[in-house]
Amino acid sequence: MPFITTSDHVKLHYGDHGQGRPLVMIHGWTFSGRFFHRSIETFARQYRVITLDLRGHGESDKPDHGYRIARLAADLRALLETLDLRDVTVLGWSIGSPIIWSYLELFGQERLRSAIFVQQTPKQFFAPDWKLGHATCYDEAGLTFLQQQLAFNRTAFDRQNLEDCLSTSLPDDEKTMLLGEMARCPSHAASLMMADHTTQDWRDVLPHLTLPSLMMVAGRDKVLPAAGPRWVAEHMPHCRAVEFEDSSHMIFLDETEKFNQTVLTFMEEGATA
Repeated sequence: MPFITTSDHVKLHYGDHGQGRPLVMIHGWTFSGRFFHRSIETFARQYRVITLDLRGHGESDKPDHGYRIARLAADLRALLETLDLRDVTVLGWSIGSPIIWSYLELFGQERLRSAIFVQQTPKQFFAPDWKLGHATCYDEAGLTFLQQQLAFNRTAFDRQNLEDCLSTSLPDDEKTMLLGEMARCPSHAASLMMADHTTQDWRDVLPHLTLPSLMMVAGRDKVLPAAGPRWVAEHMPHCRAVEFEDSSHMIFLDETEKFNQTVLTFMEEGATA
């Protein structure tokens, strides 16, 4: 299997499919690149599709350190540099979105052509001026409860999390495969990553990011209200929103055909950029 090694000696697994202009896909928290399995073949007919397993996830190493968003952005940079990828469209679902925002803040638009964000709010914790956060993990008490569930009731937590992220029912074999991928992420990694991710506030950064972008907004998400991702599209200078009215958090599973076509259309629109 293909791996890269980061500057702190962590091996990261990636999938590599097709040829052409690169599309790098970053999964969400506790998941893996295999969650994009319904889309990879379609995209690979026209593009080189690379699915990264974040550290602590999938086939990647599970170290006891490095689960901050900024470190994950450095991991993304390591992938792009090691594979010498240029003119890249990078797609970030859920926690994948702030990884891209952090990359842009730290490294600029180096090697990137455009970005696709999938259902992520700029701030998960509530504040006096912000109520578009996470449905349950919106303060320190919510974070502590989530971490306790990860430590003491992980299997039930994963099953409920998967159910909450979908508005449709999955075939049993697909559900089993996805739950198996979630089980690969150790609870210590999930806990540390959420502790950093959920306290971040990207509202000051986003208005200064000028990369051509798209935000996919899920109308039936039980995890993040749709108004949060819409805020991102409204405040990034070159970002537009596409609504998925019948989707929950996993748009690519709830409305697979529309998701695939939206990505391809966006990629095609930028073909001569």
